[in-house]
Amino acid sequence: MRARLGGGLAPRRVLLAILCLNVSYSSSVLGDEHNAIVSIKRSAVTPKISPSAEPQPFLPSLAPAPLMPFTNATVPKLSGLCSLNFSAAQSIMSITATDCWASFAPYLANVVCCPQFDATLVILMGQSSKNSGMLALNATHSNHCLSDVLTILEAQGANATLQSICSVSPANLTAASCPITDVNEFESSVDTSRLLTACQKIDPVKECCDQTCQNAILDAAQKLSLNGLSSSDGNPISPGHSNNVDDCKNIVLRWLASKLDPSSGNSVLRGLSNCNTNKVCPLKFPNITTISKECEGLISDQTDCCEAMESYVSHLQEQSFLTNLQALNCATYLGMKLQQANVSKNLYNLCHINLKDFSLQESGCLLPSLPSDATFDQMSGVSFICDLNDNIAAPWPSSTSLIPLPSCNKTGKIPALPKTSSAHRSACIENLLVTLLFATLLFLKMPP
Repeated sequence: MRARLGGGLAPRRVLLAILCLNVSYSSSVLGDEHNAIVSIKRSAVTPKISPSAEPQPFLPSLAPAPLMPFTNATVPKLSGLCSLNFSAAQSIMSITATDCWASFAPYLANVVCCPQFDATLVILMGQSSKNSGMLALNATHSNHCLSDVLTILEAQGANATLQSICSVSPANLTAASCPITDVNEFESSVDTSRLLTACQKIDPVKECCDQTCQNAILDAAQKLSLNGLSSSDGNPISPGHSNNVDDCKNIVLRWLASKLDPSSGNSVLRGLSNCNTNKVCPLKFPNITTISKECEGLISDQTDCCEAMESYVSHLQEQSFLTNLQALNCATYLGMKLQQANVSKNLYNLCHINLKDFSLQESGCLLPSLPSDATFDQMSGVSFICDLNDNIAAPWPSSTSLIPLPSCNKTGKIPALPKTSSAHRSACIENLLVTLLFATLLFLKMPP
């Protein structure tokens, strides 16, 4: 019995079958480094895959048109009770449907799918506020609108459980605890000139370090959160003691999205979310008892130790695609846990563990640390770019204390920081690129 992707039943095993179609080299573009662009299509979905059997590729039927599904089905029926301007964001919704494509969504969730889905909701709210004059919906209206958004995205190929995958609820479209939702009141409470200057266009690398736009958003959110609030002695309540600053940040983002065209707004929102995405390791780490037993102190059997380590890492590879910076965080975190368990030997060096080994694919797919999207065309289907800088050794921590990664240290070499947004294409070409399209088989081993 096969489990539905993103459904309530957790899969016991994940099989990712891929078929390599061609590898092309271009010395005129890539120079002597012979970097490759590999096109890979989906294999046929079958209950079992024999190692000797050659998988058969297949393609989706149609490319997605804005607000239209992949197939020849009719446009989905909406509630008729939502006033959001879907037409204003139709191109962004198509991007979201592809980024959250049914089979990929659970594995691209924290890097590609959910950041894009969140941005879409903000843009829809912002664009609609130009007519409504409001930056939030009430509880009833938000239920209808979120349902309509999900219906449209699913019709275009997005995962049917996107709401669960991205932990989104109708409350995401409301004001929550932020006291200001009226556009005119917002603009009279906030330094909108400073906010728009800081955020109308951001460099996705510099912004994560300088936080120019993020600081402007925080300042505006703090001002909104203090509206009408005061302590018993008449002094304003400190934003640090208020629970509504984060909710007001959402209102600020929606206002920004109303002042930018959807494409520009999407770039800004994805860039801001990426600053947070690259700071953390999204993996869940199983118990490390087996590794510590085989590898602590003076290692008596290197083979047994490395087998335990490789088995452990193989479980991590079933969870999610990572960016190169996320992989660095994950390697640091696991190394710290092992050191705390009395493993003193550098197991990454001993067992040849690379950064790519923390991401989903054994072949080593690390997503670029800059925001990226999946793409769709009739010939190659749904695909996305992997930055295969695949021989970067995972760094063993120098201490058992997890410290913030020096992601803004321009002298850092592991992994190389992406260049400015204008140089994103050339920065990618410097590494091995692979365009992947996977057919994902998930099935349950049913108990006897």
